[in-house]
Amino acid sequence: MEFDFLPKLPNSNLDDRQFKDLVEECLLRVPRYCPEWTNHNPSDPGITMVELFGWLTDQMMMRFNQVPRRNYVAFLELLGIRLQPPAPAHTPITFYLAASLPDPYQIPMAVEVATERTEVEEAIVFSTDRPLTIGIPFIHHLLTADTAEHSPNVLQDRLSVRWTRQADGHWTGSEQAIFNPIPRSGNSFYLVLDPEQALEGNVIALNFEGETATPTGIRPEAPPRKWEAWNGQSWVSVLMQESDDETRGFSFYNTGSTSDIQRGEVVLHLPQQLPVTDFASYRGRWLRCVCIEPGVGVPAYSSSPRLLSVAARSIGGTIDASQCTLIQDELLGESDGQPGQHFQVQSRPVLPRDETEFLSVILPNGLQQDWQEVNDFADSGPEDCHYTLDSLTGVVQFGPLIREPGQLKTATRMRSQQQSNGTTVLTATPQLLERQYGAVPPRGATITMRAYRTGGGQRGNVQPHTLRVIKSAVPYVASVINHGAAYHGADAESLDDAVLRVPRLLRTRDRAVTPEDFETLAIEGSQGAVARSICPQHNHQPGVVTVMLVPQANTAGIDMATGIAPDAFDLTPQLTQQVTQYLDERRPQGVQVKLQSPEFVGVTVITEVAIDAAYGSPEAQQVILHDLQVALYRFLNPLVGGQTGDGWPFGTAVHPSDIITLLRGVTGVRYLGAVMLYEVRRQNTGWVRQLAPDNVIKPGALGLVCSWADAQLRSGHTISLIG
Repeated sequence: MEFDFLPKLPNSNLDDRQFKDLVEECLLRVPRYCPEWTNHNPSDPGITMVELFGWLTDQMMMRFNQVPRRNYVAFLELLGIRLQPPAPAHTPITFYLAASLPDPYQIPMAVEVATERTEVEEAIVFSTDRPLTIGIPFIHHLLTADTAEHSPNVLQDRLSVRWTRQADGHWTGSEQAIFNPIPRSGNSFYLVLDPEQALEGNVIALNFEGETATPTGIRPEAPPRKWEAWNGQSWVSVLMQESDDETRGFSFYNTGSTSDIQRGEVVLHLPQQLPVTDFASYRGRWLRCVCIEPGVGVPAYSSSPRLLSVAARSIGGTIDASQCTLIQDELLGESDGQPGQHFQVQSRPVLPRDETEFLSVILPNGLQQDWQEVNDFADSGPEDCHYTLDSLTGVVQFGPLIREPGQLKTATRMRSQQQSNGTTVLTATPQLLERQYGAVPPRGATITMRAYRTGGGQRGNVQPHTLRVIKSAVPYVASVINHGAAYHGADAESLDDAVLRVPRLLRTRDRAVTPEDFETLAIEGSQGAVARSICPQHNHQPGVVTVMLVPQANTAGIDMATGIAPDAFDLTPQLTQQVTQYLDERRPQGVQVKLQSPEFVGVTVITEVAIDAAYGSPEAQQVILHDLQVALYRFLNPLVGGQTGDGWPFGTAVHPSDIITLLRGVTGVRYLGAVMLYEVRRQNTGWVRQLAPDNVIKPGALGLVCSWADAQLRSGHTISLIG
């Protein structure tokens, strides 16, 4: 790779000879120096010695070729730029209790959850980011409304009039409807939970009772209703899957009970933001069930469901976790009192530190000092308790003593004499030419790293339902699982990546002015979590800069011929806040930064292929079909797709000729049949697959194409064999 921003530095490959070249060169010299040696077969002991010394020379040259790389890294550090450490993946972890508890229960921070260890792969460990409190949900009010408004004001209390609450919080009474007699879209009933209970992220089970033989006219497997919770800004869905509703939309169909009273639970996953809110004259944490318009061919409610009782209980909770291992109170060593001391942490790389992760120095008299981490010692004085920590190598360094060379000392003395203006003559002294940058722990002091986290990398972007092993002992917890995939994990930055990043970063001068500046700094501020960014040139909002981000995602699904679903590229609140804060510190005053995801358009390819006769066996044909699927999922991908392999270009359409050129390059393909393209676009809360107009998929000016396999959506590629 050419280092365009360092044009005068030598090529990193000082000697390009390899092992084979060294052996051949030595054998060519044998007739000159030892003509009686004529047996050059591999069985000859002399040839063995030649190969041995050739291997030793090859290893030595490999080490020599590493020297320029170290020089590049040192040059970047002189510019104040370091290679970025790996970024940890994140995902919500759900803990399920073994039984309902009578009192609130807290799951502590840094609980470790891991994937299953296999014979070839180590377990991937995640740690919870903060404590999780599982509260006791008490229903204070059941309210009904004719319309599902953003801020409901007209509410009718149903509990206080006709139902009574038992000591355990169970409400029961005479039968009553939850919707209008003839339900229509927007009819809703609200559950107001106790505001004193901490229910953020809790998984609760609502137990309902109703009578049999109360037909509602719906199809039980597709009830026209939705469950939502108020997160402080909007109503968000809390029913993860239809199987979590045992009542089947309050139809109580096939609940397994033989009595006249039917029971069923609805499991809801409450958001981690669930504030106490006042609507009308009611205060608490809010849930609601809304009657919605049924889909095509799905019947609506013909009559309102009727209930006899309702109760709530917590069965678990969800908390964010990061792919890391927390290490606490690690002893690094003892200070010798010399400037510039180095210490090494045991585990690396070290993830970005927070306010609870720092270094402590225990003085010989027993006093403890908490030291502050800095990026460098440029602004550190002799009394400042500062240190640096290299995230990649795990090296802790204390302040150095800088001595200026003799030439500089002489030049400084001469210059100070020449610049005297008759008032003060500046004379260089040895004290002025020697400076301590940052304090040094005294001799005999103990150096301890109070806490740090290690981990990160792209392998942490695990698939859903893979984190099932609890490594930490947590009472009352029966199981754990991640219902969603992990996201935003990225490997440590390589030198080649830095060569591409640094020129752009130097041009920005750490300030966002041009669209290119916003794109570069958005990736820089994500600490490796964002793979691509684009700032649209045409912005219709004055004073607003829109930056579209494509986060990192796990690409393992490509090799498995399943692709990467667009949900893996969603911007999480944590990432949005991190990048926004970084850009806010560098944007011009009066400019507002808005982050958003591109519009993803799915591509489904249907075609036929003929395979060469040499690959006529069924096993070979299956291998070729698999390779064709992998090639399509890799080509039509926002991260590694396109002609250059660095992501499908923004706004670029997909033509059948692109697919034909790609598939004809796969080994074993003789010719292709017709290529049909189907586009998968988001509509409301779902995706719809349809034939592409003119057999060309146009994602829009700022859209991105992707491809993934979904059996229900039929979004996967279909390749058939022809003779």
